[in-house]
Amino acid sequence: MRTRTETVDVDGCALRLHTLAPAGRLRDVLAPTVVLVHGIGTSHRSFHRTQRALAVAGHRTVSVDLPGFGGVPGPGRRQDVEELGDMVVRAVASRGAGELVLVGQSMGTQVVAEAARLHPDAVSSVVLIGPVVAAGRRSAVLQGIDLARDCIREGVRMNGVVGTDYLRSMPQYLRELRPMLRHRLEDTLPRLGQPVLVVRGSEDPIARRDWAQRLAAVARQGAFVELPGAHHVQEHQPVAFAGLVDEFRRVQTLEARG
Repeated sequence: MRTRTETVDVDGCALRLHTLAPAGRLRDVLAPTVVLVHGIGTSHRSFHRTQRALAVAGHRTVSVDLPGFGGVPGPGRRQDVEELGDMVVRAVASRGAGELVLVGQSMGTQVVAEAARLHPDAVSSVVLIGPVVAAGRRSAVLQGIDLARDCIREGVRMNGVVGTDYLRSMPQYLRELRPMLRHRLEDTLPRLGQPVLVVRGSEDPIARRDWAQRLAAVARQGAFVELPGAHHVQEHQPVAFAGLVDEFRRVQTLEARG
């Protein structure tokens, strides 16, 4: 499988889409598309192993670089989480996608939650990996401390990805920090009609267990799963994570039929 990369303009802002799918499914409106949205400062590279594992398992996948991240030109202004969520759905839908399964990591969890709220007919389910920002830790200082602790656990490869991505996205990172800190995921999730799966790494100091469990509990249809690993647990456990997505989809299908 080869990845198709293209840049899409939405309201004058650029998003880069990286599509990896089984043969003949680069455009597919009949089966769900799994959309992967990165966290603040990072890029589609934080889903490199995950995307391939999902595609090998038979899923059409699209990983996204948000405006100002991953080498994509920035808008030169702050963008609220709601705006980013709307743009993600519109960008992916414009390139030939029907039903969407949205997967977000870190700040990406906020983006996909708002995307699901704004586009309930397009989004069938939501997966949140290492959700932020935990109540009681909504400050840049506390998040910085937690991030430093996480670096000890991530390993050389993931730290290299995160570090280089942060360097090239710093202007937009600084603009988006405030919207991320202010967003209240616990207020958005109860408004979603879609099933929500919350996934946490067992060694994640950013998305702590009590916070992740709380989010799963406030969702109308919420579930919580913990996998071994740090904040980017999807890259530490790509095959296991792909299996979770498969199981999550099967359960939804059975419930819809029953």
